[in-house]
Amino acid sequence: MIKIRGLTKRYGAFDALKGIDLDVKQGEFLVVLGPSGAGKSTLLRCINRLADPTSGDIHIDGKLARSDAASLRRLRCQVAMIFQHYNVVPRLSVQKNVLTGRLGAMPSVLSWLQLFPRKDVEIALECLRRVELEDKAELRTDTLSGGQKQRVGIARALAQQPKIILADEPVASLDPKTSRTVLNYLRQASRELGITVVCNLHQIDYAKEFGERIVGVSAGQIVFEGGPDQLTGDVLHRIYPGLDENDARCNAAAPTAATAAAPVLRQLQLEEA
Repeated sequence: MIKIRGLTKRYGAFDALKGIDLDVKQGEFLVVLGPSGAGKSTLLRCINRLADPTSGDIHIDGKLARSDAASLRRLRCQVAMIFQHYNVVPRLSVQKNVLTGRLGAMPSVLSWLQLFPRKDVEIALECLRRVELEDKAELRTDTLSGGQKQRVGIARALAQQPKIILADEPVASLDPKTSRTVLNYLRQASRELGITVVCNLHQIDYAKEFGERIVGVSAGQIVFEGGPDQLTGDVLHRIYPGLDENDARCNAAAPTAATAAAPVLRQLQLEEA
């Protein structure tokens, strides 16, 4: 479904991505794991052309992703995005936020006037049912909790009826219970609808729990590809260079990716001993 070859992205003198090669199968739930600044978000932004690669090729469903207007419109109908900070419109109702996921499939005049056909309204309500928010459809979105807003973001992505969902650290600001709820909805979409999901995470325990396959990224390069059971202590040291036991004593109230990794690393060391 996604084929990436030789992908690089440079910002000035900084190489954010350094020759990424990656294949993602249809219906796969792939977790991209790595510390802040590793290039995870840049990778997703290049896939859906929110950022233009410096070099390399990206194929989506067998077709080369290009930057011309017609290609971008087609690409963004196929590829939905879920953001870390929700990106909902607070003053719109929950249902209208979800209906914005249908705009790419509508004639321009109807989209400008926000005149949604009954079929699109039914699609939006079905997507809200999938994330258990159908009872909130008429509420303003700014009345919802953070977890509920992220579920609106998932419903909006599903309303596009995409082949691919890109989720950029979708649970970074959520509590553990809500985080698992959100990730479960994404996994269900992948399994039940055959949607390919590429999900950026820095929480190792969630990566092991939800990822069918994990790609570790560090300093703009892929340093690991494998199943959750292959995420050993040695692998974590490659993904998070410099990680050691002292990280566990850092301020838990504001954990970095390294501090989040430290407890998992200690557990893996015990299992390997």
